[in-house]
Amino acid sequence: MIATNSNTAAAAPDIRDIKPPMEIVGGWAWLWWVVILAAIAVAAFLLWRRLKQRPLNVVLPPPIPAHLRAKRKLDEALALLAQPKPFVIAVSDTARTYLEERFDFRAPERTTEEFLRELVGTRLLLPDQKESLGNFLASCDLVKFAKYEPGEAELRQLHGSAVRLVEETKPEEIKPETEYPAGGSEPPNELETRNS
Repeated sequence: MIATNSNTAAAAPDIRDIKPPMEIVGGWAWLWWVVILAAIAVAAFLLWRRLKQRPLNVVLPPPIPAHLRAKRKLDEALALLAQPKPFVIAVSDTARTYLEERFDFRAPERTTEEFLRELVGTRLLLPDQKESLGNFLASCDLVKFAKYEPGEAELRQLHGSAVRLVEETKPEEIKPETEYPAGGSEPPNELETRNS
């Protein structure tokens, strides 16, 4: 008799051991995972919201007053004294920008005629300051647009006019009040000082 593969397969052990029982996860386990994930999400949201609302303690330096910026730019313009047109443009633009910042007046965007016409109707400057400003701007326009090249003395006069305008129109300095001991609003009595 010839052995065939089918007989050999039949002779092999056909029965295998059964697998151990599988643990079936309870029907409510997924709910615990959802609750845990929701709690983490809520905690993360609350933490993000708290950090977003927390004010940053960033101390910004106080802004530099307009008159101090104008004086600095006018001093820097002196470096251009050998070049009349750039010098006059720097001085004129500084004066116009100063007037805009100081009085909230749209100076740089207007022609000289428009600017002076509107300035006449305001009380921003005194009459002699308005006249001086008009002469200053007319002289600047000669250099900027008519190709007039003034000498150094004239350029220094223009610079002096701009500095004078800034000095005459700068805000008055507020002097801090003298502080008295113990938070009082009046100076201590001479008798109290002697007795203590």
